[in-house]
Amino acid sequence: MLGPVILAASRSDKMRRLVSAAPGTKQVVARFIAGETVGDVVPIVQELTDRGLEVTLDVVGEDITTVEQSYAARDAYLELIGRLKELGLGARAEMSVKLSMFGQSLENGHELALANVRPVVEAAAEIGTTVTLDAEDHTTLDSMFAIHEELRKSFPQTGCVIQAYLFRTEDDARRLAENGSRVRIVKGAYKEPASVAIQDKPEIDKAYVRIMKILMDGEGYPMIGSHDPRLISIGQELARRAGRKLDEYEFQMLYGIRSEEQNRLAAEGHRMRVYTAYGTDWYGYFMRRLAEKPANLLFFVRSILTKG
Repeated sequence: MLGPVILAASRSDKMRRLVSAAPGTKQVVARFIAGETVGDVVPIVQELTDRGLEVTLDVVGEDITTVEQSYAARDAYLELIGRLKELGLGARAEMSVKLSMFGQSLENGHELALANVRPVVEAAAEIGTTVTLDAEDHTTLDSMFAIHEELRKSFPQTGCVIQAYLFRTEDDARRLAENGSRVRIVKGAYKEPASVAIQDKPEIDKAYVRIMKILMDGEGYPMIGSHDPRLISIGQELARRAGRKLDEYEFQMLYGIRSEEQNRLAAEGHRMRVYTAYGTDWYGYFMRRLAEKPANLLFFVRSILTKG
């Protein structure tokens, strides 16, 4: 199984240096990362929204080690929101944030992450958009859900992410569906032990379907994060059975993956949001994209060989 090996490599400084130095890396990374700066990503946001798509923006970066870095992450999102405001793009572009970037793993990290993310959520609300809290490894989730609950007291549109492969997720989905939350469901891209996560892919898919049904039957707003045609089709059918209109749920896919399918869903009237990452600290995000789909790894290796 290549996935666990690649996920382990995503934490390796040696592999980071090796991959960064590879001749074909820049070309392949550009497939998944929309650029390094706000100036790079804004034209892409405009192009995507002009095609009838919506966007969620992620300033990539994880595993910070200082409080100052957490402030820098906060300020990067505030800069992004300022640019979206200038261009009038707030209604079509939301933000996705990883609380690890906001200091969650540091001393007093829960309080620090909440203090850093709150002004980002406030600024997003001022331009008519919102923020979704990304899910990370299972040890961080109780803190993430507590921050989500706290933010929703003033900003009920704040979203969160749940991961189908975790045993806890069906219970989390029921609670969030009852609360009327915006919830993105993904399969899960972190290396988790068998004590907390399903390891068999077909069983993960079954769990994904069960969780979709919980969300579609609930009071919240489901966001189906998947590139799997079968799961997308099942999501459409579950939405129909639940009596949901096309604007009462959405699909989400990664920038650079299945663009034709993204356009097709949007043309059919579905809300289709493109998860668009940018920034200089791209390595961890990039490696998880490789781990999720072996074809991405083959594409990467082929590019290195042809550039060598």
